Amino acid sequence: MVAEVRALWGEAVQRGEIPGAYWAALTHPATDDTLVRAIFSEVHMLSHLVGAANRADIRRLRQLEAENAQLEAKMARQEQQLRDAAVARDAAIRELTRELENHLTRGHRGVVAASVDPKSAVWESLAADLKRRVEISESRRRRAEAQLQESRSDLAAERYARAAIKRRESQLQRELDAIEASLVVPSGTNGAGRPAQLLTDITVLYVGGRQAQIGHLRAFAERSDAIFLHHDGGVEERGGLLPGLVSRADIVMFPVDCVSHASMSLVKRLCRQTGKPFLPLRSAALAPFCAALAKLDLDREAPMRALPPTEPS
Repeated sequence: MVAEVRALWGEAVQRGEIPGAYWAALTHPATDDTLVRAIFSEVHMLSHLVGAANRADIRRLRQLEAENAQLEAKMARQEQQLRDAAVARDAAIRELTRELENHLTRGHRGVVAASVDPKSAVWESLAADLKRRVEISESRRRRAEAQLQESRSDLAAERYARAAIKRRESQLQRELDAIEASLVVPSGTNGAGRPAQLLTDITVLYVGGRQAQIGHLRAFAERSDAIFLHHDGGVEERGGLLPGLVSRADIVMFPVDCVSHASMSLVKRLCRQTGKPFLPLRSAALAPFCAALAKLDLDREAPMRALPPTEPS
C-alpha cells in the first residue's frame, strides 16, 4: 500500500495537483514516516523553487523600473532642450523683427526694403532654415512623447503583473498554511487529528468541482464539525435543487475552474436574493477549500453576511 500511495503522489506531482494530493497522502492510513518525510521534502523544495521564480520576476521588474526612470529622465531632458530651442528660435525671430522695424522707422526704408525684400534669397533662406528647424523639433517631440507613452504603458503592465504575482503568492501561502495546520495531530491522539478550528452548526454548500475530490472535501469539512452539502452544478443533478440547497446553507462555495457559467450565475443570484455569502475558489483542488474554511473560522466573530468573496487568481 505504501508503494501505491507513493506512486499516486508521483503522478499528482507530474500533473501539478500538489495541494490536494499532499493532504491525501499525508492523511492516508498506509503512509509511513519515511514517505511523510519524502513528501514533505519534495513540497519544501517546490516552495523554494516557487520563491526563486518570484524573486526573479521581482528583480526583472525592478530592472525595468530603473530603465524606465532613466528613460523618463532622458525624455525630460530632451523636452527641456526642445523647449529651450523653441524659446531661442522665437526670441531670434522677435529680435530680427524688431531690427527690421527699427531700420524702417529711421528713414532707411528704401535701402532696407531692397536688402530685406521678403522675396529675396537671404530672407527665403532664413525662413526655410527656421521652418526646417521647427519641423525637426516637432518630429523629435512626437517621437519622445511616443517613447514616453510606451514606457509608461510597459511600466503599468509590469506593476499589474507584479501585483498579480504577489496576490497569488499570498493566496498560495495561506492555502499551504491552512493545509499544514489541518495536518497537525494533537498529542495523545492515535493519528486521526482534528483541525484547530471548529465550524459547529455551519452548513457549507459546494457547487461544482470534480467528483473524485468531493469525498476529500466532505471529510475535511466534517472534521471541522461543519455540515457539507454538494451540488454538481447541473451535470447529473437538476439545477432546480439549487434554491433549496442555498436556503439551507450558511455559505456557498464554488471553484471557478470547474463549474458552468450558468450555475455560477444562478448561485450568485440566489445568494443575493437570500442574503447568503458566497466564496469563489480559484480551483477545485483541496487547498483553496481548506483555506476558505480557515478564513471562515477567522471571520466567525463578524456577521456571516459581511464575509467578502475572495477573488480567484
